Amino acid sequence: MSPKTESDWEAHVEQERREKREYFRDSPRSPLPPGMRGPDFPGLEYFDLDPSYRHVLPLLEHDEKVEVTVETTAEGEQTYLRWGEFRFDLDGEEFVLQAYRPDRNADRFWVPFRDETNGEETYGAGRYLDLEPESHRTDGKWVLDFNQAYNPTCAYNHAYECPMIPTENWLETRIEAGEKDFPAEPAASSGH
Repeated sequence: MSPKTESDWEAHVEQERREKREYFRDSPRSPLPPGMRGPDFPGLEYFDLDPSYRHVLPLLEHDEKVEVTVETTAEGEQTYLRWGEFRFDLDGEEFVLQAYRPDRNADRFWVPFRDETNGEETYGAGRYLDLEPESHRTDGKWVLDFNQAYNPTCAYNHAYECPMIPTENWLETRIEAGEKDFPAEPAASSGH
């Protein structure tokens, strides 16, 4: 369920952030290299919560679900279906983001984006949003909350292969919400 009040929403996002910090610090499945876990964990940084970056929107489904090939950080490729788009307003200007599905049977959406904070406050290659029906759908609309934007795993460890952001989702504005750049350099690795 999507949180109904602003205080519920704040508590929900703060809990997600706490759980992610603990997972990264303590889990043997953490994407961090082993030397950065436990007491050496440098922490994760976020912009302050800002309700103006939380939008409840209809998904404008495309009549034709076109396959999009996305390059990855390991010079590979992944394929997604361009399923629909979200149109939202920031400071009186309209922006559009495409929503992708890994296949026709998926019920969730991947909404990657780049913005003008990349390479400064946020990870240079961009950030992701995952929209799950049980937590991001309310009254027939979807919750597009940039406060939940997160870094791809390759931001923490080069051993991971991550899909790059399609150019159609490069925003010409600053999204000062969500996760900031990881405060430590990820460890280099030859594996993928």
